[in-house]
Amino acid sequence: MKIILDECTPHIVKKRLPHLAISTVQEMGWGGIKNGALLKLVEPLFDAFITTDKNLRYQQNLSGKSLAFIQLPTNQVPIVAALVPEIEAALATIKPGDFIEIAMPIP
Repeated sequence: MKIILDECTPHIVKKRLPHLAISTVQEMGWGGIKNGALLKLVEPLFDAFITTDKNLRYQQNLSGKSLAFIQLPTNQVPIVAALVPEIEAALATIKPGDFIEIAMPIP
């Protein structure tokens, strides 16, 4: 599975999951590209898109996409780092077209 991290998603996800094929929007040279155009670039090359953008599912028509989406509750690095096991579990079960929203951890 090929995974891409959206522009505002902390790179700690990639660092903590080195055994997975994870790229970032910045590494691909796609920084600053708006969501609609970005999804068109991402979809043919990747299987899963990890984002912290809470508006993505409302601003873009995600139905019929071959991408799977994981939405994180925040881009705060300590919180995202704590969620890495949940992110990995979601990636293990996610299918094309799925949208998984990971909740904020309960303190």
